[in-house]
Amino acid sequence: MNLLIIIISILALLTILYFIYEEHNLHSEERERLKISEYGFEEKQVSLENGIVLNYGEGPDNGPALLLIHGQGVDWKNYAKVLPELSQDFHVFAVDCHGHGKSSHAAKSYSAEKMGTDFIWFIDHVIKEPVYLSGHSSGGLLSAWISANHIRVQSTVLEDPPLFSTEKDRCQKTIAWQDNFRVAHEFLQQSEVKDFLIFYLPRSYWKNKFKGIWKIIIAKANRFRKKHPNRIFRIGYLPLAINKIWESASDNRYDKRFADTFYDCSWFENFDQAEIIKKIYCPTTLIFAKNSKWPQYDENSILMAAMSDEDANKAENLIPDCKLITVNSGHGFHDEHPAEFIKIIRSMQGI
Repeated sequence: MNLLIIIISILALLTILYFIYEEHNLHSEERERLKISEYGFEEKQVSLENGIVLNYGEGPDNGPALLLIHGQGVDWKNYAKVLPELSQDFHVFAVDCHGHGKSSHAAKSYSAEKMGTDFIWFIDHVIKEPVYLSGHSSGGLLSAWISANHIRVQSTVLEDPPLFSTEKDRCQKTIAWQDNFRVAHEFLQQSEVKDFLIFYLPRSYWKNKFKGIWKIIIAKANRFRKKHPNRIFRIGYLPLAINKIWESASDNRYDKRFADTFYDCSWFENFDQAEIIKKIYCPTTLIFAKNSKWPQYDENSILMAAMSDEDANKAENLIPDCKLITVNSGHGFHDEHPAEFIKIIRSMQGI
């Protein structure tokens, strides 16, 4: 009898732990986003003279201005894990990039030069003071462009930007191009499938990595989207890191025409990456995410990261005042290691 009680207790405990794990994978990010307003953040919009509307979150005025620019496929609330802490020391502004969230979805504005110009306008007309600046991924490329073109940037943190790997002669050999930009381009060439997630999953580069389980993921996604066509698709028993693979594909607010400009590299019009970063005049921290869990290149010679070792070292050498920090992390460093990211941001003003 005692053995039976022990077995039942263990099974009950395992069941409870499983449901806690599943609930975390399904809803933890939603909870983080909902908590933002508790720390004094307000969502606002501003109309620019050129007709573009920028949506942004603004925190309480607790210090110097900090502008955060998210990466591709998400929105300003992607910084949810770090916003409460950062708002204790900064007056935080986090913008929705063009083609993302609630900002304008105007394809004519999808270039680094045009977006960077609009964000400089935002600094001058909304923030109205010198800023500390940080951008993630493509937001890091924008931060580099802004830092090279505006004197009101005091210091900048480039969080794992795809420097040089996004250039025309290399981009096709990257996971971002193979798994996102290529599929987005193909999606825009057809009209039969309306839901990008349903179009994306059978064509994802990751399908060959996950083999049999990918068919299960596709089946679950089809059932889920029939019931919830506008919700982010997640599978509770899979880790958050796996669910992140199709997060941007699930987000209907992400304009796939934006991804298409990275397919043909038109986003980089008048943006010579080497020349731009040479002109960054302010102190710069370059975060290079190098994940020890998988090789930098796969068996097909596809770069499975934003930058290679060579790219990061080249950028460090070209940026006049640069500190390179290599972290053991996936691409979303601020989300995966929020405490370390916050420490780096605070170091910009010597905290």
